[in-house]
Amino acid sequence: MIQIHTAKDIQNLMKNYRKEGKTIGFVPTMGFLHEGHMSLVEKARKDNDIVVMSIFVNPMQFGPGEDYEAYPRDIERDRQLAADGGVDVLFTPEPEEMYGQEPTVTASVKKRTAVLCGRSREGHFDGVATVLTKLFNLTSPTRVYFGMKDAQQVAVVDGLINDFFMDIELIPVETKREEDGLAKSSRNVNLRAEERQEAPALYQALQRGAELIRAGERDPEAVKREVRSILGKTSGVIDYAEIYSYPDLEMREPLTGKVIIAVAVQFSKARLIDNIIVDIPADQKEDL
Repeated sequence: MIQIHTAKDIQNLMKNYRKEGKTIGFVPTMGFLHEGHMSLVEKARKDNDIVVMSIFVNPMQFGPGEDYEAYPRDIERDRQLAADGGVDVLFTPEPEEMYGQEPTVTASVKKRTAVLCGRSREGHFDGVATVLTKLFNLTSPTRVYFGMKDAQQVAVVDGLINDFFMDIELIPVETKREEDGLAKSSRNVNLRAEERQEAPALYQALQRGAELIRAGERDPEAVKREVRSILGKTSGVIDYAEIYSYPDLEMREPLTGKVIIAVAVQFSKARLIDNIIVDIPADQKEDL
């Protein structure tokens, strides 16, 4: 595995790979790798000649009072996991490399951000779109891989690629979960023991919501009430429990087409998010 720190070096290496006709699978991360990240690498390894991973805790996507400094980091462990997992090129720039001077242009995301996490994290997805535009330009990927745990981010990336006619295929990958259903996340290490016992309620609530929709419930408010009732049994504070069309993230009543049920719960030192996608067949009628 090659490890690269500078924009110039990664760009030159990617140009050489593309000249050789090699396909490039890119997995952007903020590090502290877990099985969820490695499932993206596994998929990229199957699909491409070269697998590139970036590890960069992007300061631009953290707002005031958020956990940029506290975000878990372990680059030595991550380097070993990446190498063992089949990553060919590991890109680990410093913030000064990515944002060395005051930027002339940054991205501003206009849609799919006023709900869910974007509602309470002003500017977050502008930071995500800005750094991904930089990373996509540096790595020239054939395909990019994102976990569906952050489905809103996937929706934003979908818009970024389509709106700017990027010649990149977006590959969403199913959320990796613990045996009890908790979505794997770098932030799970911040849960207290009793909170870790409660945390699977997020997925249980989502499953119950999906079950209602599949049984014919088309009133989003009724589904949300059931989801919230399950989340309310935890000691965490419910940030949101919402249902939108996907990937547009718009209100739809009655529920039709592809929809996302998404939840966020704030525990003492960790904010957990999770979601489930439900496809409603066009010919499925609402139960009376």
